[in-house]
Formats: sequence, structure tokens, C-alpha cells
Amino acid sequence: MFTIKAGYSDNIEVRSSAERVREFFTDLKNFADLMPGILSIHTDAKGVAHWKVEADIPFVGPMMTKFATELAENSDERVEWFPATVETQNLLRFSAEFLEKAKNVTLVHFSQMVELRRRSARELHMLAGLAGETLISNEMAKRISEMIKVFIVRAKERLEN
Repeated sequence: MFTIKAGYSDNIEVRSSAERVREFFTDLKNFADLMPGILSIHTDAKGVAHWKVEADIPFVGPMMTKFATELAENSDERVEWFPATVETQNLLRFSAEFLEKAKNVTLVHFSQMVELRRRSARELHMLAGLAGETLISNEMAKRISEMIKVFIVRAKERLEN
């Protein structure tokens, strides 16, 4: 099995109410609007969210892929999406936890994990085997961090104005 993994986790302080911040992170449209590389997200009748993502995979090049996620938790303190139970190759998980530090100041712990699984490296790209899982995973983690950091800046601008 050829597996590429990348993740991001950080705490973000937002000058807005916990309720407003939670509503923002619950609305997947915000991810499609504000995160580079997210082409679209639509939720089907069964509640599965289908993410269409275009990313520059290191040593592989531009790649468009789809992720299917299901809402695993939706509480006042946490929102979490897991890979859909039928998904075996393109796995996406993200969560956001909310802690109101003061009136209109909310701490958000945001994390996102991406995993691409293929039976062989060639299924991802002809040269992926030469680069190897570790090198591609490390470079993909850098790209995901860049995407999420742009999203966070844009999210804070929207929430704090």
C-alpha cells in the first residue's frame, strides 16, 4: 500500500462570539469560498459532503481529487467531519473545537488530516515511487499548511468584521 499523509493543527483566536464562530465552521460553503484549492463542496441527500479539491501534489504535479466526508460531531463545543464509511482511498478529516475565552473572543482549535491511499505508487503517479511516501507526505503537509493558513486569515477577516 502506498500511503501519503499530511496534517495541520493550530489554535486560532477570533474576536467574535463562540456561536458565530461555530456557525461559520459548520457551514462548508465557507471552506469552498475561502480555502485555496477547494473547487466545490456539496452535500447529498444522505448527508455526505463531497469535496472536490485541486492541489499541486509534490513530485506528482497538479491533481484533482474528491473526498467524501460525514458529519461525526456537531455540538456547541466541537464540529468534526470524518471520511465517509465507504471511502477507502481519499480520506479527509477535519475538526474545530470552540472555547469562549471572553465576551466576543473565541479560541478555535482547528485540525485537518488528509490521507491518500493507493495499492501502488504508480496509481498516484508514475514517478511517485521514486520520490517515496515520506518525501511526498512532508511536501504535501507544507502545501496543506499554506492552504489552511490562507483560509484562517480569510476566516478571521470575515468573522471579525
